[in-house]
Amino acid sequence: MSSSRSLFLMGFLLCAAMLAIAGYFQFIEHLEPCPLCILQRVFILLVGFILLLAVLHNPGIFGIRIYAFITGSLALIGAGISARHVWLQNLPEDQVPSCGPGLNFILDNFPVSKAIEMVMRGSGECAEVLWSFMGLSIPGWTFVAFIFLAILAFSQMFRKKSYLYF
Repeated sequence: MSSSRSLFLMGFLLCAAMLAIAGYFQFIEHLEPCPLCILQRVFILLVGFILLLAVLHNPGIFGIRIYAFITGSLALIGAGISARHVWLQNLPEDQVPSCGPGLNFILDNFPVSKAIEMVMRGSGECAEVLWSFMGLSIPGWTFVAFIFLAILAFSQMFRKKSYLYF
């Protein structure tokens, strides 16, 4: 059976790969991320950072469960953001919200709570599907990855003691 440390490492590597792919789409393919895409990247980064801390720390049982809970919770929030994004992409054309200001403008001119509300509401640019693979858009694949990361993390909370160490 795999150790928690190796599973946390696998999750971290998945997050790093996702960020590398996002960078490829943005800087090589010139697909500009919408505000919801950027928010999903932030949560991928947060999940990856917590997983890296868990790998480097190599905690005992209690620490593994703490890292797993934090990671799983962040992954579920990221999955919610991705699900919202997929929902916006599947709205009928007449129900798509109009394009709004960019994320930098929102963050510079509104309080954080209002900025989060505006980003989560989405805009017309968030409804565009710029790339898909096997019928899923980028937010769809991100949703799948977040769910995988949440399952991976939460599974560590319920492992038997004998499997928690190398």
